[in-house]
Amino acid sequence: MTPGSDDRSLMTLISDLSQQVTTLLQTEGRLLRTELYEKAAQAGAGAIEVLGGAICLLAALLVLLQALVIALAKAGLGAGWSSLLVGVIVAVLGVILVRNGSASMKASELTPDRTTGQLKRDAGMIKDQVK
Repeated sequence: MTPGSDDRSLMTLISDLSQQVTTLLQTEGRLLRTELYEKAAQAGAGAIEVLGGAICLLAALLVLLQALVIALAKAGLGAGWSSLLVGVIVAVLGVILVRNGSASMKASELTPDRTTGQLKRDAGMIKDQVK
């Protein structure tokens, strides 16, 4: 073997590796964009459904709370006291729900898990190829 042919082979290998790493990074970028778009679309669709359900539940809740106030007033508690009692109970329940809901909404649910895992595998493969 001549020194020139070894250098050319090494240069070809480095060029191929560089090209493959570039292609890999472009592919991973497309995967990341696709996965983020899917997660955003999923979150948007869920938000619309939650909003529609919340509006319906709010209307139902108002009717039921008014019925409770009327029932308490007819049971002997004054109308003002009935309204106050129902309002306090609903406010406490609302605070509990807001706290629990806020705690369950984590950014980790929207992270691109597949892309992160694939990038870790690719990095390991590139390290093995370089050695």
